[in-house]
Amino acid sequence: MIGRMRERVVAACDGASKGNPGPAAWAWVVADDAETPDRWEAGPLGKATNNVAELTALERLLASTDPGVPLEIRMDSQYAMKAVTTWLPGWKRNGWKTSAGKPVANQELVVRIDELLDGRSVEFRYVPAHQVDGDPLNDFADRAASQAATAQEAAGSELGSPEPPPAPDAPAARAPRKRPGGSKPSGGRGGAARTINAKFPGRCLCGRTYAAGEPIAKNDQGWGHPECRTAAAG
Repeated sequence: MIGRMRERVVAACDGASKGNPGPAAWAWVVADDAETPDRWEAGPLGKATNNVAELTALERLLASTDPGVPLEIRMDSQYAMKAVTTWLPGWKRNGWKTSAGKPVANQELVVRIDELLDGRSVEFRYVPAHQVDGDPLNDFADRAASQAATAQEAAGSELGSPEPPPAPDAPAARAPRKRPGGSKPSGGRGGAARTINAKFPGRCLCGRTYAAGEPIAKNDQGWGHPECRTAAAG
C-alpha cells in the first residue's frame, strides 16, 4: 500500500492508447503534502482501447492506495469519470446492462472499481488534458502513460525509473525539426540511423509528439525523432 497516515491523499491517473485500439498503458501518481508528484507507477497493456486504459489506471490507483484515507483523484477522462460517478448505479440496478439493455462495456473493470470504491471516501475531480499550466499531477500521469504505451514496459518510482519526458508544451516543441546541417529527416534513406514510418502517434523522449506516418528512429529507450537519436543514445 502506498498511502501514509495522512488526512487526505491527492492523486491522478491516466491511460493512453496509440491508435485506439493500439499499444496502450495505464499510469497513476500520488502527490506529497505539497501536491507535487511523489510516487507513481505505469504499466503496459499490449493492444487495448483508450477507455480500457483509463479504467485500468483508475483501478490500479484505487488498489494501490489506503482505503482508510480520503482520496482526491484528478483525471481527464470524461468516460471513466462518468462511468463510476454517474452511470454505475444504474448499471448495477439493471444487472450490469445499459439503458438500452446491452452489456456494459468493460464490465470486469467497472465491477472491480465499484468494489474498490465501496466504503471509502473518494472525490473525483475532472481536469482538462494537455493544457499549458494545467494540473501538474494529471500531466505527470499523462506523460507516464504515454511513455509506457510507446515502450510497452513497466515504470515507476519503486523501480527507480526517471521522471517521464516533459510534455510538448515548451517553446522548443514548436520549433521545426531538422537534422544537423539543416537537412530534413531522410525517412531512413542515406542516414546512419535506420528510420521507419510510425504506425501510431507517440511521444519522443525529447517531449515532442510525432504523428502516424512520420519518420522515427530507435533510441536507447524507445522510438522517437531521428534527430533526437544521438542525444538520447548518448
